Amino acid sequence: MSSPEKLRVLVVDDSAYNRQTITSMLESIDDVTVVARAMNGTEALQMAFDVEPDVITLDLEMPEMDGFSFLRLLMSRRPTPVLVVSGHSARENVFRALELGALDFIAKPSREISPDIKSIEDELVAKIRMVRRLSAVRLVDRAKSLAKIERANTTPIRLVEPEEAEPAPVSGPAPDAVVAIAASTGGPPALQQLLCGLESEMPMAVVIAQHMPARFTTLFAERLDRLVPARVVEATDGMPICAGVVYIAPGAANVEVQYKSRGLSHPVLRVVAPERPVLTPSGDHLFTSVAREYGPTACLVVLTGMGSDGRDGVRVGHAAGATIMVEDPTTAVMPGMPHSAAETGLVHEVHPIEGLATAITSFVRRHRSRG
Repeated sequence: MSSPEKLRVLVVDDSAYNRQTITSMLESIDDVTVVARAMNGTEALQMAFDVEPDVITLDLEMPEMDGFSFLRLLMSRRPTPVLVVSGHSARENVFRALELGALDFIAKPSREISPDIKSIEDELVAKIRMVRRLSAVRLVDRAKSLAKIERANTTPIRLVEPEEAEPAPVSGPAPDAVVAIAASTGGPPALQQLLCGLESEMPMAVVIAQHMPARFTTLFAERLDRLVPARVVEATDGMPICAGVVYIAPGAANVEVQYKSRGLSHPVLRVVAPERPVLTPSGDHLFTSVAREYGPTACLVVLTGMGSDGRDGVRVGHAAGATIMVEDPTTAVMPGMPHSAAETGLVHEVHPIEGLATAITSFVRRHRSRG
């Protein structure tokens, strides 16, 4: 059997040191070769057409043409998987890049040129390897859908006043139902698109386990809170679960639900450390907890992502009478997680991301009268 062709990578970074270091990391992988390097978006765009790479690693802050302009042009002319390699100081930029069609991101230890960049090697290798399994065209479709939502949205974006030191506490009635969502690679734009389709006055709560580093989940929740109709918060330990609120699990931790089985009159979220090294926040952990507390009034949703997180939780949820939905693996950016869940044979509904909001709304209406 012939070996697969090498994955061809274009490295884009304005630092010569970073370009060389990232190149060395990539070329340590047997089936990967770096075919070109560029120091800004202008050079990178030309090279993308000249050498036709399979994947691009992209710094966002560059002279002449920054990463955002590069992404817009690349995705409209030659859609290619892009991994953003960005410093922690540019976290807001990371989410903008994902909305423009980037596949995923890797957090640099710092913006400054430093030998610490070598610490990203394991994550870089893992994410480069997943590129063979994704739908690059779907990345473009997702970016176009988000742009269409932005143009059609006439609701003013809520801005946080500078004098507001802390957001208002979460309060309200207990939800009629709880929707738990698991997502990984390709998840942030998919979640934004899904949440934009839900009503702001929901008689349900939504709890999300999106695989993401701890330093990014706070900003992700804040960004979604400005962009979608519902209120979005990062979950904290002991926070009440209220109708009309979307909760983002904090990175590097798991979330679970406590309610009537613990003798509580109002449901709360608990933030817990993982028991063993696993991807966090864990969809399996969230699904298992929500299913056990809410049973038939729980809806478990598996979105785009690599691997099988959510599959075991789906089994627990089905046994508890929960409704199981997955994003259609044939249209997901990364089909691994929804495909793994669908393989259990326990999924009730399969929809493209565009149809999931309607399906969730229908589920909530069916169970609205249940406590």
